[in-house]
Amino acid sequence: MQRVCFLLKVRQDRIAEYRERHAAVWPEMREALSATGWHNYSLFLRDDGLLVGYLETEDFEAAKAGMEATEVNGRWQAEMSPFFESLDGSRPDEAMKPLTEVFHLA
Repeated sequence: MQRVCFLLKVRQDRIAEYRERHAAVWPEMREALSATGWHNYSLFLRDDGLLVGYLETEDFEAAKAGMEATEVNGRWQAEMSPFFESLDGSRPDEAMKPLTEVFHLA
């Protein structure tokens, strides 16, 4: 099982709304994530907008590709893109670059 952690930056003026949106993630989005191999998926948001994502999956590239193929992901990414800084034309799911794990205590 791969453990994947990534960072993104939520725009300061959109933090409250970002929290609200994630308090009510669409059921079909939740189902798609589970079906495509996203397990134990968490998002943590600091008050300055730093977003830390964590998930466990058998194959991160396959999990991303699986989500890419779903209709609900396209809708979700289109709605979420305006919430982020520095995407440089990418969607948030395309900007998720895994951090290198340097320590793990099981």
